[in-house]
Amino acid sequence: MNAATTNRQHAVRIRESSGHPPRVLRLLLALCSLTALFATATPARAADSTTATPARTADGAPATQAAHLAERLRENPVYVTDQLPREIPRSTAPDFARLAKKTGVPTYVLVLPTQISVDGRQLLGAVHDRLGRDGLYVLVDGMAVAEATAYGVRAPADAASTVTQYELPYDAGPLRSFERFVDVVALDDEKATARAEAAREKYRDDEPAEMYIGPSDRRNQSFLTGILLTGVPLLILLVAGYAGRRRRRSGAERRVPRWVVPGAAVLTATAIALTAAAVFDQTRSSAAPPPTPADLSARVERVAAGLRQDPVYADPESPRVLDTRQLDRLHDRIRDFRRSAGGGPVFVSVVPQTPESESAGDTMLFAAAVHAKVGEDGLYVVADPEDGTIDFYNHGLRRDTDRLSFNLPDSVTLGDSRADEAEDHLLGERLDKLMTFLDETPRTDRPGSEPAPAAAPRAAAETSLPPLFATDFWPGLFVGAFAALLLSGVVAGATWIVTGLRRRRSPAPEPARLLPFTSPTEPSASYLRRTAHAELTALTSEFTNADENARAWDCLDAAMLLLDGDLDRVRSPETDAATLVAVVVLARAGRAALTGDTNDLCCGVNPLHGPAVSRHHVRVSAEGNRRRLLPVCEPCRDTAVAEPGGIPGRLLRLPGTASGDDGRPPYYDATEGPLSAVPGGIARLIDKVRETAGVH
Repeated sequence: MNAATTNRQHAVRIRESSGHPPRVLRLLLALCSLTALFATATPARAADSTTATPARTADGAPATQAAHLAERLRENPVYVTDQLPREIPRSTAPDFARLAKKTGVPTYVLVLPTQISVDGRQLLGAVHDRLGRDGLYVLVDGMAVAEATAYGVRAPADAASTVTQYELPYDAGPLRSFERFVDVVALDDEKATARAEAAREKYRDDEPAEMYIGPSDRRNQSFLTGILLTGVPLLILLVAGYAGRRRRRSGAERRVPRWVVPGAAVLTATAIALTAAAVFDQTRSSAAPPPTPADLSARVERVAAGLRQDPVYADPESPRVLDTRQLDRLHDRIRDFRRSAGGGPVFVSVVPQTPESESAGDTMLFAAAVHAKVGEDGLYVVADPEDGTIDFYNHGLRRDTDRLSFNLPDSVTLGDSRADEAEDHLLGERLDKLMTFLDETPRTDRPGSEPAPAAAPRAAAETSLPPLFATDFWPGLFVGAFAALLLSGVVAGATWIVTGLRRRRSPAPEPARLLPFTSPTEPSASYLRRTAHAELTALTSEFTNADENARAWDCLDAAMLLLDGDLDRVRSPETDAATLVAVVVLARAGRAALTGDTNDLCCGVNPLHGPAVSRHHVRVSAEGNRRRLLPVCEPCRDTAVAEPGGIPGRLLRLPGTASGDDGRPPYYDATEGPLSAVPGGIARLIDKVRETAGVH
């Protein structure tokens, strides 16, 4: 009921109850009419002064959603709502406008919250009819291009929408979605259709990969980085240390410097940290740009400006949920309550509350912000036209709001099955019941107040990912260390099991003993392998239980250098005979050193004969009289004295060596390896082995 109707009814009641003449009655009626004229004209003029207030038609009813949006597009072909500052700030309007110019046709863009109860194509058609301008009309919601229709122009709107839907992931963001849409619209119809078909075929059963990760994904990345950063380097240290201990137990000397393994671990940790920082380089969880302070305050200022002019503010961007009759009745109820004893102002905001709004969907925070902008105490009611909920907050009203809060039926605040099925959620009926309950609420002496609401999360913080080396990175360090210890234990156990199985399957080694001086002059390769293995195994087992002995250490080290630190190589057919003989000589010299025998000379006629007792000029060729000063064992010395021509027959002939001019080349002429140093003594042989291996 408007002010003019009320004044006319009041005048009739005066006329019926008074005895004044008709002239006086006409005068009173004229005054009432003037009052009604001013009452109805003032809000209309105020409404024209700001775009924040819904436009009104001639009869005072709020304009439709399409009419309001058409008016905004008449002012600017790109309209960005102020209700989504956390997802699409109004400050992005120039970016949408810049992209819209690339279509080649007049383009009108509406960026609005997602409205389930509104058909996008019908809304664009209604806006076009009211605007009266041909062009490409595009509706963008909080996620992507929701609808597009061309009126009076040629533009592949449907193909562009299909490409946007299929080619981009759901988290690409509205601006990127509109950019892809514009790129396809700029193509001709044939190319746009072909691209749409290709996109539909490619992504029919699979969606594009997400462009952004969430906080949980970042925590997983941090956790994995922490595990690798400690697990891998520590595993290198543990496994290398275990391998080194096994090598030392087998008699092999350290082949690499001590700093190599720690250096490799440090380099690995550095590489892991740098690689993780390069691979996990995401810094944002959303495509939403950070809003400005003006973006975050625009909607509150718009609603507050509307409430300063009218106690009921219906969002013009949303579907209409209160008809003229319901609005008039709500205005009457609010006015009557304000004039009643103990009453006060009531402000009703019919505005959607979304997580992307400045208050992040917190109605208490929204009501507090509106109250601060309006600057007047009262009961602030927030009705959501999308989900139909009604919330109210007492800011200075002298009414028992506790009773109102606890006794008001849920069917009023949350709705019931009837409200859920109705498109308008029966908001008009439920707001009327709220006013009835408010009338019946007892008056209090002290004005009511609401607790200070919690601040909304910072928009920049909502879309910023935590640093990679934070959150679950620290637990990952401990898990990585534990995993390294566990894996190293598994490696050690597996090595021990495999070694045990190999020992069980391998034939028992021959008894460790020094071979007699009458060793064969022409030993076979198998004989040399068996003898080398037996002598070296005996030295290793005896040396483990002996005190430190430098000479024995040197002999064992040189023997293992010849075998590259692998005792099993002594049984390999690929190991040459000269190496096997050198291993036998070194192993015997080491065993002798453990008993205190430090004789450095070995028989130069046949090293398998054992230690030498002196040096003697002996014949080294069956033909001629060529002699050489060699260390000789006792039997060889006796032969050289008693029968000099018998020495060539005692010279060692290695299997696989070619005969010389005399048919029996000596070992030190037949090889180029360390064995040729035997006539110089054991110390010279050790030095030759180390020189050959490059170890100093």
